[in-house]
Amino acid sequence: MAQSIRIKHQPNFVLGGLYALAGAGFAVTSLNYDMGDLSYMGPGYFPFLLGILLAALGSLIMIRSLGFSQEVVRLSGWNLRSISWMVGSVMIFGLALEPLGLVIALVLLVVLASLASHEFTWRTTLTNALVMVVLNVGGFVYGLSIPFPVFPEILSTFLQ
Repeated sequence: MAQSIRIKHQPNFVLGGLYALAGAGFAVTSLNYDMGDLSYMGPGYFPFLLGILLAALGSLIMIRSLGFSQEVVRLSGWNLRSISWMVGSVMIFGLALEPLGLVIALVLLVVLASLASHEFTWRTTLTNALVMVVLNVGGFVYGLSIPFPVFPEILSTFLQ
């Protein structure tokens, strides 16, 4: 008797579907740009390839979630508290970046995002914030010369 194919790992199926949709969206959107060719890649070439790779990876994850011998893993409910902290922290980062500078905005982002989980301690949160500040300021401001305000304007006048 033939076994029917069912979704055995619902979280992976949903995640794979989101990856596939995002990848397809990036690939389709990149078609609006000049593709160029392999020797001279246009602005749409790399996003198109990444979109195709992301869609393929998502499809592979979805197919693997349809396994025959896996135990069934159900998708749990939405934790609205955690989602609110995560989305809110990113929104506050975006709003705080210009007036408060990259350092304070990143610390706010990490501290507020850590409130989404009960597993973070203050020590790990502040360590994460410090690492994020060092990597982002070093990489974006000094490495790539992106003109992000590092500190608030009032503080920047004292530091010069």
